[in-house]
Amino acid sequence: MAGLPTRRGAAVVRREGGPSNVSTGVQAMIFRQLVYLDALARERHFRRAADSCNISQPTLSAAIAQLESELGVMIVKRGRRFIGLTEEGELVVAHARRILADAQAMRASVEELRTGLRGMLRLGAIPTALPLVAHITAPFSRRYPNVKLTVLSLTSQEIQSRIDNFELDVGLTYLDNEPLSNVKPKPVYYESYVVLFRDDSELARSRTIEWAQAATLNLCLLTPDMQNRRIIDGIFRSVGHAPTPMIETNSIFNLCTHAAIPGIASIVSRQLLDFFGAPPGTTAAPLVEPATTRTIGLIVAAREPTPPLASALFAMTEFVPDTALDGALGR
Repeated sequence: MAGLPTRRGAAVVRREGGPSNVSTGVQAMIFRQLVYLDALARERHFRRAADSCNISQPTLSAAIAQLESELGVMIVKRGRRFIGLTEEGELVVAHARRILADAQAMRASVEELRTGLRGMLRLGAIPTALPLVAHITAPFSRRYPNVKLTVLSLTSQEIQSRIDNFELDVGLTYLDNEPLSNVKPKPVYYESYVVLFRDDSELARSRTIEWAQAATLNLCLLTPDMQNRRIIDGIFRSVGHAPTPMIETNSIFNLCTHAAIPGIASIVSRQLLDFFGAPPGTTAAPLVEPATTRTIGLIVAAREPTPPLASALFAMTEFVPDTALDGALGR
């Protein structure tokens, strides 16, 4: 400002057109505080959070205490060990994760201009869609060899939660059954359903099986926390039935192998068998009356700009028609 003298030896001299060293340092300190808070919210343990940030536990505790002082609110519930976050703390964590995700996306965008796409992409897929993951990730990895892919098997609810919390970049999940919020979808394929049973079962004479008939079988189904099971339960209710399964599992592998047990039948997606085939000694028949499908596709957080890695995966993933499934793995 004109007319104001500048003292020699002053701690900071702000030059027009750029931030001071002090303000830059404060911004960096606040950013580190948000990183530490995100780690604590994720690990729910002070020592593990500090280890994940490669700092000491007192350093992490002091940084969060300083953030609390600057914001004028308690973020962490106090106790001899980590108890949880306060209501204000949950709000601060949500903002922190958004800021950190935007900063990561900014760095990725700049890096893309300099050297092309690189970094890490986190993809979460519902178990029934895992057979299709290679159809999505293989061409992506060939085009972008400097991107590391992490694929996680998650329930649809976990996928939504992790995208909301910036812990996942892309999800592969159901699009048209249970409501999704604050995401952009892209359909990839339609899931349909079959009964899987032993070759020597009386069902082996059936070319198709009605849902009402399937309700009378000794069934192996996925556990109720999985959306596939909730879809199947809803179809049974639509035909006036509510069967109690004899066996429940959260494993697609177990769902298929249990169909080889005498007297047991499993309901699985046809696409799973199209990729991997039926287990030895078993066969499958389509479920009809009604013949039902659900749409499975990619989702990313509905925020702009879409991070470059997620945007690239979205752009190059094509819809897979039923007729293409048999040849998707070279069959």
